[in-house]
Amino acid sequence: MKKDFKIIGFDADDTLWENEPFYRETEKKFCQLLSNYNPEKEIMKELYKIEMSNLSSYGYGIKSFVLSMIETATKVSKNSVSTSDIDLIISLGKEMINKPVKLLVGVKEVLQELVDGNYKLIVATKGDLLDQERKLRKSGLDGFFHHIEIMSDKKEPNYSSLLSHLDISADEFLMIGNSMKSDIIPVVSLGGWAVHIPYHTTWIHEVVDGNYSSPRFSEINQIENLLPLLKP
Repeated sequence: MKKDFKIIGFDADDTLWENEPFYRETEKKFCQLLSNYNPEKEIMKELYKIEMSNLSSYGYGIKSFVLSMIETATKVSKNSVSTSDIDLIISLGKEMINKPVKLLVGVKEVLQELVDGNYKLIVATKGDLLDQERKLRKSGLDGFFHHIEIMSDKKEPNYSSLLSHLDISADEFLMIGNSMKSDIIPVVSLGGWAVHIPYHTTWIHEVVDGNYSSPRFSEINQIENLLPLLKP
């Protein structure tokens, strides 16, 4: 891997801090709430279908997730779900928003070493603007980053716009993230570089079938292993 990157970008959720387990936990509670209507498998299938149909309208994040849960509840209950259950669903969303931000192991130390090594760092993440800003503020990591980009999606056109804004070529950019679909493949396809750090829980929407390989792509099992990749 080349060493002279002008900017290194980091995904946020499940790359810098825990996120996806909160969604899995909430889905379990949601399915229990609706267990009188359908088995968990069927509720989850319907929830995912509705989430996908709502992405173009609501985008990513907790607020979109809550709206999709409410829509799913009305559909699987055939409009008989109680207002008290709707209130509980809203409360589940508020619980998620108020979760503490737990950094993944080694994150702060690695960011510090990169900054000390004169690398310019940015966050490039997708999701709800207010929620991502809140998590970044709670994380205590915001001082490490030159720029924060909260994207509506993470596809090639989104990254092209980001690179244009940063005034760099794709070859001068390295992206670090846990999602092959959102963090790795679009950047490499543009001519950039990427390092994948798998996380133990992945949203099905982010799963990519098959193996992926490129000379511009590396995979490591923990963030501390990024530093040896960048050493001369």
